[in-house]
Amino acid sequence: MNKNIYLQIFNDYSDKIQKGQLVPGTKLPSENDITVEYGTSRETVRKALNLLAQYGYIHKVRGKGSYVLDIGRMDFPITGLISFKQMSKKFGWDTKTHVDEVKRVPANAEVARQLHIPANEPVWRVTRAREIEGERIILDKDYFLSSIVEQLSEEIASHSIYEYLEGVLQLKISYAKKEISVEEVTAEDRRLLDLHDFNHIVVVKNYVFLENTTLFQFTESRHRLDKFQFVDFARRVHGEDLP
Repeated sequence: MNKNIYLQIFNDYSDKIQKGQLVPGTKLPSENDITVEYGTSRETVRKALNLLAQYGYIHKVRGKGSYVLDIGRMDFPITGLISFKQMSKKFGWDTKTHVDEVKRVPANAEVARQLHIPANEPVWRVTRAREIEGERIILDKDYFLSSIVEQLSEEIASHSIYEYLEGVLQLKISYAKKEISVEEVTAEDRRLLDLHDFNHIVVVKNYVFLENTTLFQFTESRHRLDKFQFVDFARRVHGEDLP
């Protein structure tokens, strides 16, 4: 494999993507076409494309080719508790919330396990698709203890549940534990989100606690793979600061 050509292919295409000469969604030439263009082997071209995918410039779809990704991904903080409405305002996103369901239901075994409650205890199930810049790219599935949140409505869910919880119910929401994983998309994901050819989705599970340490909310926030990068801020702890 010619290392210089491999790097040249990577640099040429990454430069075009960064400059906007190749816009998100553009299909790259086939491996055969790039092989001919650069006078190299398919192994070299495949290595360059894999590196472009690794750095988030393209998405490779088996049997269909390689497509340019939106490199202007949206930063989504790992730490901190912030509502979708607050996030939209902070970053100036053009957003809409599409409420699919607001319903009081008996907790199934999985939800009961996540909330540490007996099976069949009543919970509010709220399902909302979040549209940002014209595409539905987040699916939020929330479960609230109905013993804490006695009433919810579609109107509340379409605006901000947290504004209602804190402003009307005067709940003191304190902290959350988060888990992040990548899973295969479900039929529900495909029904409610604009997933294109993506077969996997980033799942952020939130366990939200009140000031008195009561776990009252479990959320599964499902993000389209290409649109978000999760960010955090870490400060170096020096030896003399360690316990």
